[in-house]
Amino acid sequence: MRKSLFIILLVGILSSCATRDEIIYFQNLEELENMEAIEHFEPHIEVNDVLDIQVSSFNEEVVQPFRFNINSQSGGGNNNQSQGPRGYMVEVDGTIKFPVLGKLDVEGLTRRELEEYLTNELQAYVTDVTVRARIVNFRVTVLGETGTSVLQIPNERVTMPELIAMAGDISYGGKRENILVIRDNNGKKSYGRVDMTDVDVFQNPYYFLKQNDIVYVEPTYRTVKSAGFITSWQGLVSIATTAFSLILLFTR
Repeated sequence: MRKSLFIILLVGILSSCATRDEIIYFQNLEELENMEAIEHFEPHIEVNDVLDIQVSSFNEEVVQPFRFNINSQSGGGNNNQSQGPRGYMVEVDGTIKFPVLGKLDVEGLTRRELEEYLTNELQAYVTDVTVRARIVNFRVTVLGETGTSVLQIPNERVTMPELIAMAGDISYGGKRENILVIRDNNGKKSYGRVDMTDVDVFQNPYYFLKQNDIVYVEPTYRTVKSAGFITSWQGLVSIATTAFSLILLFTR
């Protein structure tokens, strides 16, 4: 009876422990040596993005007509700060309303391509014009077994490891090897998986995250079953252990 009780206790303890393969990041590091990394990544402008576009020149007066005006509708975009970031809203047809130039098709362009496009257009009016643009509502939603939040990314560039660190890391009850990323591509939903326990993550197409991505860290089977004590086999082992303990106590 005592031997049986010891075996049940041992099984219960071992079953409640997470394995190294479930917890450690970036395993099989020997494969990382000389691995070709993804370096060139630029997000493309999408519908409902808000763009901050700054136009400057040595003569500031000549570029005033091309600057966003928060006190009028002539600048286009989102003029009510209470409704979100200030800037040029990309409409459902992929365009923005730019002062003087009018309606411009910007969907699908990178930030650099937009700057070059506007510079070429504005040089007809201002010879030494300089244009700087960025996506001001670049955000990623994180859900599941980590710090749940909507994270604003100021520099438009964030990797999966950086995002996990910003969210407060993955709990022991989360699947590091099967992180789900839900993404919008040209108005259609797509998804991919990221394995943070393998160094191949650095070559994963979802290593870099896009604006409006949703990242979901799934709970492990152990975590799901622990939500219902009786339905988990660890819970049943605990019940059996308690029953054996009571039997031993009253039959000694």
